[in-house]
Amino acid sequence: MNIKNIHIGSLIRSKVEEHQISIERISRFLELAEEDVEKLYHAKSIDTDILLKWCKLLKFDFFRFYTGHLILYSPQSRIDNAFRQKENTLVFRKSIYTQEVKDFILDKIKVGTMTANDVVERYKIPKTTLYKWMKKI
Repeated sequence: MNIKNIHIGSLIRSKVEEHQISIERISRFLELAEEDVEKLYHAKSIDTDILLKWCKLLKFDFFRFYTGHLILYSPQSRIDNAFRQKENTLVFRKSIYTQEVKDFILDKIKVGTMTANDVVERYKIPKTTLYKWMKKI
């Protein structure tokens, strides 16, 4: 799975194969012709309404791939990295890392394409967070 270049159609196809759901059932659920369902498997991106239906049918959150991409590849604003002042109280924004993001990062370290310091520097993940992940493997 490549978090940087998401091909949602192939991810959906693999989940369909994993759950062994017939094309007839999918076609009825999505209210699409079987040929259109096949076209979705080849699509790099699809409409969010249709993606939401896939999530419901397969009981899997496909949006998490995009969330992971945002965490790793979108520039963070100053507000996100620091704390926000709300009235007279401080509110700290904590990043949420999906399991796919954790696996992606840990795999980069495991195969040696990146060091822990490279990960901290490039993706702005706190050292303590990264070392907790590494400790669990």
